[in-house]
Amino acid sequence: MTAIVSGLLEKSGSLLVEGVWPELKSFLCFQKEVRKLQSTLCAIQAVLEDADKRQVNEKAVKLWLDKLKEAAYDMDNVLDELETAIIKAQIEEEEEKAETTTATAKVWSSCTTCISWIFRVVTELVQRGFIVFKIKNLNETLDEIDKEKGRYNFVFGPITSTEVGERLETYSLVDVKEIHGRDERRDDLVRKILGEGSEVRELSGEGSEVRGSEGERSPYVISIVGMGGIGKTTLAKLAYNDAKVQTAIFEKKMWVCVSDPFDKCEVAKAIIKEGGGSSNSINLQGLIKEICELIRGKKFLLVLDDVWTEEFNDWEPFKLALKCGDLGSRILITTRNIRVAEMVKSAYTIKLGVLSDEDCWLICSQMASIEKDDEQLGELGRVLVKKCKGLPLAAKTLGSLMRNKRSKQELRKILDSNLWELEDVQKCLLGPLLLSYYEQPSAIKSCFLYCALFPKDYLFSRNELIYLWMSQGYLGVNPDIEMENIGEEYFEILVMRSFFQDFEKDNYDDKIVRCKMHDIVHDFAQLMTSKECFTIDGDKELGTNCKSARHLRLELIGETQFPMSMYNAKNVCTLFSTTLGKRTVFPLNLFQHLTCLRALTLKYYSFENLPNEVEKLKHLRLLDLSNNYKIKELPETMCNLCNLQTLNISGCGEIKKLPQGMGKLKKLRHLVTKYLVHFPKGIGRLSYLRTLNTFTVGGIDDIDGCKLGELKNLNRLKGSLSIEGLKNVTDVQEAENAQLKDKKHLRELRLPFDKEVEEIESVRNDEIVLKALEPHPNLEILKIDNYMGRVYPNWMKSLSNLKRLELWKWPNLEQLPPLGKL
Repeated sequence: MTAIVSGLLEKSGSLLVEGVWPELKSFLCFQKEVRKLQSTLCAIQAVLEDADKRQVNEKAVKLWLDKLKEAAYDMDNVLDELETAIIKAQIEEEEEKAETTTATAKVWSSCTTCISWIFRVVTELVQRGFIVFKIKNLNETLDEIDKEKGRYNFVFGPITSTEVGERLETYSLVDVKEIHGRDERRDDLVRKILGEGSEVRELSGEGSEVRGSEGERSPYVISIVGMGGIGKTTLAKLAYNDAKVQTAIFEKKMWVCVSDPFDKCEVAKAIIKEGGGSSNSINLQGLIKEICELIRGKKFLLVLDDVWTEEFNDWEPFKLALKCGDLGSRILITTRNIRVAEMVKSAYTIKLGVLSDEDCWLICSQMASIEKDDEQLGELGRVLVKKCKGLPLAAKTLGSLMRNKRSKQELRKILDSNLWELEDVQKCLLGPLLLSYYEQPSAIKSCFLYCALFPKDYLFSRNELIYLWMSQGYLGVNPDIEMENIGEEYFEILVMRSFFQDFEKDNYDDKIVRCKMHDIVHDFAQLMTSKECFTIDGDKELGTNCKSARHLRLELIGETQFPMSMYNAKNVCTLFSTTLGKRTVFPLNLFQHLTCLRALTLKYYSFENLPNEVEKLKHLRLLDLSNNYKIKELPETMCNLCNLQTLNISGCGEIKKLPQGMGKLKKLRHLVTKYLVHFPKGIGRLSYLRTLNTFTVGGIDDIDGCKLGELKNLNRLKGSLSIEGLKNVTDVQEAENAQLKDKKHLRELRLPFDKEVEEIESVRNDEIVLKALEPHPNLEILKIDNYMGRVYPNWMKSLSNLKRLELWKWPNLEQLPPLGKL
């Protein structure tokens, strides 16, 4: 919610300085209404964190937030409508200037033209007045919501995680008999605590990963990292209480549950108290000195359980003090955040994975006191425990629930229920997950909750997720900012803080490209978005409650039609639909109803044409038509989607050309293609483009085709670029105009020359063109195919960052470039 309000403030602020419609500033008190809107939004934003926290337990606050969301979404649509009108006015003005090539064209040549101009001006004024009228009405609604907030005594400003949920203080005692499935992890951890072996190894199984480094560090830190409820504290207890550790020569053994927010003085006092000392100091300087004296020259074991802070300044005084201990001392940290382990420079890090179903059943049956020979309960229980998805806390909670429900009928009721529908389970699981959730900034909360739209076990593509977040405004609304970099940062934070798992990485740079979400974390996200995210099957009608849907996933299987009830979801911002059916009928009038869409994903459909009515989706930021193998063309009306940021037509092999008006999509940042398509003139106007997998140079006789020089202003391009149709480049000036050396963000470049005849003219032309296509020295991957030249360009020697070079079919090359310098 805070992310939405922040976006509204940013949009309204830009409108106040917008100079495209100067007359609008005095039109119906426009400035007054927008400033009033800003003031009210700021007042509401100040209490949103407290409201967000309290909505879980207070229904009245939840209802207040629901009202605010509805108003905010409506306000976002109105402001977006106004911004869209401004953008369209800019585009029309640019096109008129481009068409005006002679002095006579600049004057009104006829009465008809004059009447047309007057009609357009009047239409614009009516439209602007209507939008300002909407803002005024929404301001009145927002005023009521703002006044209503006074009933709830909200706390102003940011809140700490101690206020959002009960954090139970941990202790070191453990009953080893109640722990299952961690023997290998425990033994490995004990060996590291005792300093037995210093090999570097990775452990597979149970989803766990262990990393180590040779040699002693001072202080020597071991970290256990994992999501809430995975058993980090339990593993630390097992090692802390292990017989070998208990009998080892640790003169001081200390267990400290770290508070949040991190209070250095309180942590220092707890260490001193656990070490058998007593503190008289009241400031950090004195406390740190006392820790030094307490452990000086002594071998100690210190457990810091549940550390949240990533700030090095919080850790530094303890790092310096703990160096006073003797060689062989150990610090064991448990945390949900891998960045904590990095911050303390862990010598050894264990990423704790889930348990097997069998181990979960052992925990569950023990908690439920089910005897081994009770076959009926055992059979049902083993099926039931699969709901835990390897999470020890869930198995323990489920076992407690089963203790009082022993009949098969009661167990079947649990089996048929969602875990979050069971009150006892919700109380136990909600707390740890809420702590992780409320620790995040508001924008990252929005990004996390958006993942509830997808099914369980969905393999998230990093880029797909970031583009979808961007479409909803979670990464900012200013097109000049690097939204993608912000999205990368948010994705990494969710990874680091254990919201994602099962990573697939890029072969070249070890970057995570795909991942999944644990089922219980996914259930939690769905619980928090129960009134916003919906999934429907094609053969089921939308319930009336789905009219409030903002993000909708539609699953179509087999030969079916779009459910007519889809038309009721008029406020939906995301429609994510896939089908494996051979003949799914696409409703031509759908776009007339879902006009609030920001993201539209239609994968694996079999329609041949996208309806012209797509232009009615004026708020649309993302259009994903990937893997629609029958679609033959995109309508020219699509070029009126002036807010479009992402267009994905990869896997659409029948699309042979892009619409002629593509140059009007001024905000387009990602054009994802796979097959060769005809590029029209005007692509060079898309200066915000970051992704352009393939660029096709138009033929010599192609009047409407795109020339290589249109790449000149596309200096924001990132990732990979393949320039097809180089055989059409006969003018070296055109190749030089592409200015590839200015594209410093490109990682990979492919240049296929596609020559089949070794003519003297071809040889010379290839040499001249390749010389002119000098890339930026930052390039990492270079692929050049079918090059007929005899010599390589000198710029190849300057590509100092090159990691991969592929030269395919260079039949005339006389000498290889000096590869030793690459």
